[in-house]
Amino acid sequence: MQTIQIDNITKQFGPLEVLSNLNLTIEKGEFAAIVGPSGCGKSTVLRMIAGLEHPSTGQVLANGQVIREPDPQRVLIFQEHALYPWRTVEDNVGFGLELAKVAPAERKQRVDAMLEKVGLSGFQKYYPHQLSGGMKQRASIARALVMNPEVLLLDEPYGALDAITRLTMQNELIKLWRGSGKTVLLITHDIDEAVYLADTIYVMSPRPGRIVRTVKADMERPRNRNSAEFVKLREQVMDSLDIGTYTI
Repeated sequence: MQTIQIDNITKQFGPLEVLSNLNLTIEKGEFAAIVGPSGCGKSTVLRMIAGLEHPSTGQVLANGQVIREPDPQRVLIFQEHALYPWRTVEDNVGFGLELAKVAPAERKQRVDAMLEKVGLSGFQKYYPHQLSGGMKQRASIARALVMNPEVLLLDEPYGALDAITRLTMQNELIKLWRGSGKTVLLITHDIDEAVYLADTIYVMSPRPGRIVRTVKADMERPRNRNSAEFVKLREQVMDSLDIGTYTI
């Protein structure tokens, strides 16, 4: 498994400074979340860990090694499911295994097992247009997890879902993560989602983004969203965001 370290990075896009002196460490097997205002560079951080972007200064490391390019051990899941409309569910989920030249029999076994885990058993032959939004997102997550990555990077994965489906998917994600040993980093605008899911919540400032507070969510799971402890953690995050002076 991988420890992710972001060491004093900055990021410039032309004259625009997006990130400034940003530092954080995500331990092996930890579920971390980043919250912050729109445009503060949250997704840029995620893309750097995925190897799709590089800092202007500073370093992003996995297990002490500088991340220079994408790696199948670090998988990025976007808000949009990005399933291929001409491929069935099983072919979409197995696409990475196909590229890795995994034998068809093993590929089918792994895909079927993963679809069962995410609640899509029996939908192997369906096409994306035949699925609900939540089912499409489950298929997208299955496609990532079937590769058995060490690091899962989630960029607002449930932002397009209705409230009930979103809560269901949050619970499914926790079930898939617990006991897996995977390192997870979630980007979200939803403070309740961050408190419900994460061990550690990093709060970012407006652009140029930097970490202004680290909130440890030392609560047993499953978490009660109405408990005094949950409400206290939510208030800590909201106070750090200084809601009311700018829009998140």
